[in-house]
Amino acid sequence: MALLSVENLVVSYGAIRALHGISFQVNEGEIVTLIGANGAGKSTTLRTISHIISADSGQILYDGKDLTRIEADEIVRLGVVQVPEGRRIFAPLTVRENLEMGAYTRRDKQEIAESMEWVFELLPRLRERAEQRGGTLSGGEQQMLAVARALMAKPRLLLMDEPSMGLAPVLVEDIFETIEQINKEGVTILLVEQNAHMALSVAHRCYVLETGLIQLEGSADEMRQNPQVQEAYLGGD
Repeated sequence: MALLSVENLVVSYGAIRALHGISFQVNEGEIVTLIGANGAGKSTTLRTISHIISADSGQILYDGKDLTRIEADEIVRLGVVQVPEGRRIFAPLTVRENLEMGAYTRRDKQEIAESMEWVFELLPRLRERAEQRGGTLSGGEQQMLAVARALMAKPRLLLMDEPSMGLAPVLVEDIFETIEQINKEGVTILLVEQNAHMALSVAHRCYVLETGLIQLEGSADEMRQNPQVQEAYLGGD
C-alpha cells in the first residue's frame, strides 16, 4: 500500500477550480516530484494534503488514514510535515528557537535533543548559527533552517514546496544534496519544484501537473526523455 494516496482530489478557490480530480501515489521511501508551470496547482496540492485549505471532494489517504477531515496540527502529529514556499521562518527567533518551534508537537525532551543534534550534523552551518536570529541569515541559510525546522517534527512524509526558489545556483545544489540525504535517512518526500532539471535529478518518480490536471506520469528517467517534458520544462534538452 502507498504511504500517500491522493484520489480524485478536487479543490476550488471560490468559483475558480484549482484541481480537477487528480490522483497520484507516493510510496514509502520515495522522492516523488510534481512539476508544472506557475498556476498548475502544485502548491494547492500540498496545502490540501496538509489541510491548510480544504478539498471540495476526493480522498487523501496517508498510511490508510483519510486526512481530509483531520485538522492541520493533527496531520503534523501523524508525521506529515510541510516546508512552505517562501521559507516562513520566525525572523526574530534564533536558529535554535526556530528548531524548537518545529518540535512543538513532541514531548520527549531527550528525543527532541537527539533530533536537534541530527539536524546540526545534517546541516552544520546551522550549528554555527544556532544563537543567531533567523532574520539575519542569508537566503540559503534560511531555506536550510526551514527544512531543519520541519525535520524537528520527526516527519515520515516531508512535503517540500519550491525549496530552490530565489536561491543562487550553487545554493540550489546544496539544497538538493540535502534533500537526497534526508531521503537516505528514511524520510519519504513529495517535492514541488519549478526547477525541473534539479527535481528530476533527485526524484524516483514524477507527475506533470497542468491547469489542475495530471497530464503525464512516470519514472524520473522516463520524464527526462519525454519530448513534451523536454520542450516545456527542460529547455528542449
